[in-house]
Amino acid sequence: MKTYETVIGLEVHVELATKTKIFCGCSTAFGGAPNTHTCPVCTGMPGSLPVLNKQVVEYALKAGVAANCKIHRYCKFDRKNYFYPDNPQNYQISQLYLPICYEGSVEIETSAGKRKVRIHEMHMEEDAGKLIHDEWEDCSLVDYNRSGVPLIEIVSEPDMRSAEEVIAYLEKLRFMMQYLGISDCKLQEGSMRADVNLSVREAGTKELGTRTEMKNLNSFKAIARAIEGERERQIELLEEGKPVIQETRRWDDNKEYSYAMRSKEDAKDYRYFPDPDIPPVHISDEWIRRIREEQPQLREEKMDWYQKKLGLSSYDAGILTESRHLAELFEEVSALYGDPKKTANWFMGEVLRLVKDKGMEPEEVRFTPSHMAELLRMVDKKEVSPQNARKVFEEIFQKDINPVLYIEENGLKIIEDVKILTDTLQKVLEENPGPLEELLSGKEKVFGFFVGQMMRELKGKASPEAVRKALAEEIAKRKSETVPMD
Repeated sequence: MKTYETVIGLEVHVELATKTKIFCGCSTAFGGAPNTHTCPVCTGMPGSLPVLNKQVVEYALKAGVAANCKIHRYCKFDRKNYFYPDNPQNYQISQLYLPICYEGSVEIETSAGKRKVRIHEMHMEEDAGKLIHDEWEDCSLVDYNRSGVPLIEIVSEPDMRSAEEVIAYLEKLRFMMQYLGISDCKLQEGSMRADVNLSVREAGTKELGTRTEMKNLNSFKAIARAIEGERERQIELLEEGKPVIQETRRWDDNKEYSYAMRSKEDAKDYRYFPDPDIPPVHISDEWIRRIREEQPQLREEKMDWYQKKLGLSSYDAGILTESRHLAELFEEVSALYGDPKKTANWFMGEVLRLVKDKGMEPEEVRFTPSHMAELLRMVDKKEVSPQNARKVFEEIFQKDINPVLYIEENGLKIIEDVKILTDTLQKVLEENPGPLEELLSGKEKVFGFFVGQMMRELKGKASPEAVRKALAEEIAKRKSETVPMD
């Protein structure tokens, strides 16, 4: 049986996190009522003129510099002509002939090791509106809120050979955009979308096979399933002696199958021509230099720094850097508290647990770093028990309370009064004569039972060490009193 190789290239659309659209002042906020973030420009009304949003160019430059791209000092916009209900002008303003960035690359890492994926180009364009298909009413509605939202389209070379490499590439781009602060890359909201161009060929041959393009992919899992499904479909056709047709296909993730949408268009089918309303963009060396100087630390650099400078493990560094916002919060708390490893343990234990339990996005976490640092210092000083500290932190997480005041007001400070500790111990021993007899007879496992009872009675206001010490002294005392005299 023949062996086949999969060849994959991606077209990744990333919505930029500007407050206004690319050619008008309408809001880009997600989730507004249909057709409320619109104006004559983004709905393509006759006589309306687009004006380029400078922030879009700034963000595109940041992405290009991070992806090791060359920059066209002189770039311009073109009209991509096609007729579709979600395209109000009957053309899309994009860049074909002189895109802002070109010939870049990013490094990915998979189970097979590290490798580079080349980027053919990165260009700016406007998003289209959104069609909403109402199956009950048997009609389609159009929401133009998304029309004119700024995009960069990142076109890779056909350098990927598996779903694993594709996901690694997409994750690399997602983290890059998030750390640059130019997009939230939420696939579920459509702010990052990928079209997969895939072909298969006999292993060892150089000639590329006939490719198909798959759309409607809004999660990494769907992308991986679509790649495997399309690979199998094309191999099956070739094994049966049938041709693979170059076309655009729609992936149905529920049925795990792709359906033909239309024959694949080439650039000539769109009748591109320079946009006459938007002047060319001149990008100075000074502008690019400033972008390079202001570029923040990206995820890989941060992970490396966490391991080499803070002494964290590779695993911990990877988890803590999955969100730029949480990573920066961790760094602030760690700097104030002074112990990166203990801070990391609390973040990976308590912070991430609460994020998950409350169904939050990491970017939604808001608390004052000094409050968490102060709580950790109080634990170290044995002013509050670890058990109660976790309860206090939940209040910090939700309400950003001052831990010192909260612990005082709610009586959670560790008890230092020896009489209270002694009286509680006597009470617990008297209420549990059976277990006490077992402990006195040498069954050491019962010791933990009494520690638990004490902590429950004191409601966590005594340190486990103080409780264990008091209990051990009392048991030793009672055993010595029961030893028969010679």
